[in-house]
Amino acid sequence: MLEIEIDGKQLQVPDGSTVMEAATQVGAYVPHFCYHKKLSIAANCRMCLVQVEKAPKPLPACATPVTNGMKVWTHSEQAVKAQKGVMEFLLINHPLDCPICDQGGECQLQDLSVGYGGVQSRYEEEKRVVSNKDLGPLVSTDMTRCINCTRCVRFTTEIAGLMELGQAFRGEHAEIMPFVEKTIETELSGNIIDLCPVGALTSKPFRFGARAWEMSRRKSVSPHDSLGSNLVVQIKNDQVKRVLPLENEELNECWLSDKDRFSYEALASEERLTRPMIKQGGQWTEADWATALEYVANGLKSVTAEHGAASIGALASPHSTLEELYLTQAVVRGLGSGNVDFRLRQSDFSADGKREGAPWLGMPVSKIGSLDRLFVIGSFFRKDHPLIAQRIRQAAKRGLKVSALNPAFDDWQLPVVNALNVRPSAMASSLLAVLKGLVEISGEAYDGEYAAALAGASSEPAARAIAESIASGRRSAVWLGNLAVQHQDAATLHALAQEIARVAKATFGVVGEAANSVGGYIANAVPVAGKGLNAAQMLASPLKAYLLLNLEPELDTAAGSSALRTLGKAEMVAVFSAFKSAAALEYADVILPVAPFTETAGTYVNCEGRAQSFYPVVKPRGEARPGWKVLKVIGDMLGLESCSVDSIEDVRKRVLGADGFVEPAKLGNAVHGVELKIAPASVRLERVADVPIYFADPIARRSAALQQTTDAAEPKARVSKATLAQIGIDSGARVKLVSSEGSVVVTLIEDEGVAGGCVRLAAAHVLTAPLGALNGEVSVERV
Repeated sequence: MLEIEIDGKQLQVPDGSTVMEAATQVGAYVPHFCYHKKLSIAANCRMCLVQVEKAPKPLPACATPVTNGMKVWTHSEQAVKAQKGVMEFLLINHPLDCPICDQGGECQLQDLSVGYGGVQSRYEEEKRVVSNKDLGPLVSTDMTRCINCTRCVRFTTEIAGLMELGQAFRGEHAEIMPFVEKTIETELSGNIIDLCPVGALTSKPFRFGARAWEMSRRKSVSPHDSLGSNLVVQIKNDQVKRVLPLENEELNECWLSDKDRFSYEALASEERLTRPMIKQGGQWTEADWATALEYVANGLKSVTAEHGAASIGALASPHSTLEELYLTQAVVRGLGSGNVDFRLRQSDFSADGKREGAPWLGMPVSKIGSLDRLFVIGSFFRKDHPLIAQRIRQAAKRGLKVSALNPAFDDWQLPVVNALNVRPSAMASSLLAVLKGLVEISGEAYDGEYAAALAGASSEPAARAIAESIASGRRSAVWLGNLAVQHQDAATLHALAQEIARVAKATFGVVGEAANSVGGYIANAVPVAGKGLNAAQMLASPLKAYLLLNLEPELDTAAGSSALRTLGKAEMVAVFSAFKSAAALEYADVILPVAPFTETAGTYVNCEGRAQSFYPVVKPRGEARPGWKVLKVIGDMLGLESCSVDSIEDVRKRVLGADGFVEPAKLGNAVHGVELKIAPASVRLERVADVPIYFADPIARRSAALQQTTDAAEPKARVSKATLAQIGIDSGARVKLVSSEGSVVVTLIEDEGVAGGCVRLAAAHVLTAPLGALNGEVSVERV
C-alpha cells in the first residue's frame, strides 16, 4: 500500500494504482473523457490534467501511477487552467448543435463545458467537417462531433474482442472509422453508444425519439439469455423509448448485449395482440376477456370430462416469468394431468427422475474471472451467451486456458487452446476419450459404471490435450452449453461431463439457454418421471387440449413444423402470447393477449441461481393482461385451490419462500443412473443446428433493428471444404436439404469451422422449420 495526499486528504492505495483511481476513492472528481474504468488507458483527451508536487507541468491523472508520499491537487489554479485550456481545444471543432443532438442533456462534453469552457471561442479559422460512417442498423454517427477519445476503438478491441473500429490520419484530420466497406457486427455494439462522451455515436432505433429529461427511468431484468442482465428502461407517454444497462458488477457489469438493448422495438410491433381472439366457424373474432376466459375454462372441463385429464398438456417458454411457469403447472396439475414442460428445444429426457436439482452454472458469475482452466462442451458460446463470453475473454488475458468440444466453431474472439471439432454423434466418444486421458494423467479413481466404456475408449491426441489442460488447472470448470443440452444424447454428455469434472476436481455447470432455464425447474414446470409427458412426447402425438405460453411452436421447439401438424389435430389449443403469428391463427382456437416483461411483474432465476424480481414499467398495451393474472383467473374458474392467490408476491412466496431466494438445495447438476449411449459416429451427413442470437425468442424476432443485422440474415447451409468435395457440390450452389421430417431449399457455402460430415443450418427460423429435429441425419441434393 502506498501513501498519497489528494486535495489535502490522506489515503492509502494499492501499489500500481493511478491518481484517477485514488481520486475516485476520496470522492475528488477529476474531469475526463477518454478514461473508463473497464478500458485500457489512452491518456489522449488530456482533460484529466492535475497538479502533482515537484512535477514541472500538469500530469494526466488517468495515466500517472501513484508513488509513495505523492501530493496531488485536482482543482488548484494550475490544474484548472490546464483543464480549461484542454476544453478550449476540444471545443474548437465541435459543432454547436446541442438542440438537435440526441446526446443533449446527458452529454459529458456539455456538462464539463459549463465548468471549464469559455464564454466565446477565440478560434476564427475554418472548422473541420468529418463525413458520417455507416456502422450498421444499430449505431448512428455524427462524426464531426467526435473528440477522438478512442473509447469506442478500445471497446471493440478489448471487450468485444473484434477490432472493427480504428483511428486513421493524424492531428485535426484524425477520424474514427470502421474498416473499408465494413460495418460493426459484434453482438455488443450498442455499448459504444453508452461509452461515447459526446453525440458522435447514438442509437439509430432511438434517434430523435425523445429528450433525456422527458423520459422516466425504471429498473427491469432482461428476458433473454440466462445471465439476467439488469436494465434501465426509459419511458415516455407509457411507451418504451430506450433500454440501457443498469450497472451490476456481479452480472452484466456496465455492459449490455444488443439483444437486451434493442429488442424493445418488438413491444410496439404490428403483431402485438391487444384483444382476446376466438375462432368460430373457422373465422377469427375479437372477444371480451370474460368470454375468452370462459371459453378456455369450459374447453378444459369438457376435454377432462370426455377424455380424462391426461389428454391435456401445457408447453411454456423458458423466457416466461417464474410466476407464470408456476401457475401454468398449477392449472395442469390441478386438473389431474402431469403433462407440462418448458424445455422446448430439448430432445433427450432420459435423465428425468435422475437429477439432484435444477441444472445451473455451478458457480457465481462474478467468480468466472478467477478460473484458470475451462472446458466448454457443445456451445455457440459467443452468440449464445455474449456477456459471459466477454468475461471469459477478459479472464483469458489473465491466463485462463479455454478448451472446447463442438461440431461447429465460430470465432469466439478469444484464444481456444484446444478445439475438438467432431460430429454430433461422436461427441460422446470424444468426451469418453477426454475422461480416459484424465484418469491416466491424474491416477484418480473413476466411477465403476464407466469401466466398460473406458475400456473401449480411443486415445485421440486432441482429447488428450484437453485432458492435460484441465488436469493442469487449479481452478477449473466444465460447462455444458445449449447444443449439448439439446443434443440427442444429452443425458450421456451430461453424465460424462460430470465425471470429467469430478476426476479433474473441477466445477461442473450448465450455462442455460434462457432467462428461466433454472427457474422452470424451481417452478416445477417439468413432468415428474412416469407421471407426465415431456415436451417431445406432447408434440410427437396429439393430445386433446394444449395450453401454450409465450412460444411459437414451429420456431421454439425441437419439433419444428411438425409441431404445427400435431397441434392442428387437437380439439382445443389456447395460446397465451403477446403476439399473434400467422401459424397461431391456423392451429389455435383462442389467443389471449398476455403482457411482455415490460408490462408485467415477475421473477427470473438466472444461470447462477439468482432470483431477480421486477415490476411493470408501462401499462399493458390495449387489453393485454399479465400472464400470471390470466392463469390465476382460469384456475379460479376451474375451482383449483393451487391457483388461489391474491397477488404476485403470494405466487413468488409459494415458489421461493418468504425470503425470495432460491434455496441452494434446489440447485444441483448431478445425475445418477444414466445409461451411457456411446454409439459409433454416423457415416451419413448430420445436421448441426445453432439457434441464431436474434431468432431465439418471439421478442427478439420482432425487433426491426435486430432483424437488419448480419446475425439475422437468412440461414445458409454451411459445410467444410472436405464435405463439399465428398458430396460433389460447389460452394454457393442452391441445394435441397432433406431430413426425416421434411426438406428445405437453401444456399450451400463453405465453412471450415464445421466438422467433416456435417451440415450446419440454423434452427428457429421459418425457412428451416420444416426440417424438424435439431439433430439427426440429413441428405443434400443439388437443386
